[in-house]
Amino acid sequence: MPATPSAHAPAHDVLNPTPAYLAFWRERHICTLTTPRPDGSPHVVPVGVTYDPGAGLARVISNRHSKKVRNVLAAPDGTARVAVCQMEGRRWATLEGRAVVRTDAASVAEAEARYAERYGRTPSPNPDRVVLEITLDRAMGRA
Repeated sequence: MPATPSAHAPAHDVLNPTPAYLAFWRERHICTLTTPRPDGSPHVVPVGVTYDPGAGLARVISNRHSKKVRNVLAAPDGTARVAVCQMEGRRWATLEGRAVVRTDAASVAEAEARYAERYGRTPSPNPDRVVLEITLDRAMGRA
């Protein structure tokens, strides 16, 4: 039996989300990041995520030696299809796209500033910090 329209996850425009969807992404929530392992299986870990609809990007700061970073680097051409998700009660939101690893100081500083704004604390200094920058092409959820 086909699902009713209300059973489908509502799609959102990644560049022009509804005010409620964007507000949910500005609240302080721990999220998950799903990256593909080299064998294709999903690797899911808790992370902090920032969403920049104006640029069509989500960002995750990480240590360059982490498994999530290695998974992205191991993907063909160093980009991997990933998803970030957050939930609270019946509200949830997922962003999907292609991730790359950024190591330049400007990208790291931008991601750290956005993280500090969303999560209310500046990340500790880390010379091995990199940014998973996700170019978004899909958004869905109920916020």
